[in-house]
Amino acid sequence: MKIIDGKGRLFGKLNILDLGAIAVILLVIIGIFIVPGATGSLAQVTGGNSSSEKVQVSLIVRGLNTRNSDETIAELNDNTEVNVIVRNEPAGKLLIESAQELPNYVAATQPDGSVIAQLDPRPIVKNSVDMILTMTGNGQTTNDGYVIANQKVKIGTVLELDNPRYNFRGTVIDVISAP
Repeated sequence: MKIIDGKGRLFGKLNILDLGAIAVILLVIIGIFIVPGATGSLAQVTGGNSSSEKVQVSLIVRGLNTRNSDETIAELNDNTEVNVIVRNEPAGKLLIESAQELPNYVAATQPDGSVIAQLDPRPIVKNSVDMILTMTGNGQTTNDGYVIANQKVKIGTVLELDNPRYNFRGTVIDVISAP
């Protein structure tokens, strides 16, 4: 009796291709469940060299639609603590120290062809606000930047701010050690 017959079967019963497929499936299962992977611990995120301290984050928010922008800015200036979500992962809480409204300008063409910036006269502007938020919280300083709740936060990172009254996103424009 041959080990492999003319049809590619092992001992006339099992196909070699089927055995190869079963071996690949077993290797994948072993790779997923038995071989340990990265756990995302703080030591891995920070490179093992970090120091805990207060971190100040500046965030720019563009076009936040609200019923009254003045009330929203006043509410955010009341030292509000917000939940922060970074890359769809909860990243702890930050304290909003200040909210500074940015004026809405439009380009206005002059009769001589020049262009100047003028405050937007439209009434709808009261329902949309651009602002810069300054927030502080606990974080770590590393050789690679700042880490807040196991999430690297750098200029350009999008943060989602959430509390019972609002949920909106902004982009980090500065991260420093808090003074």
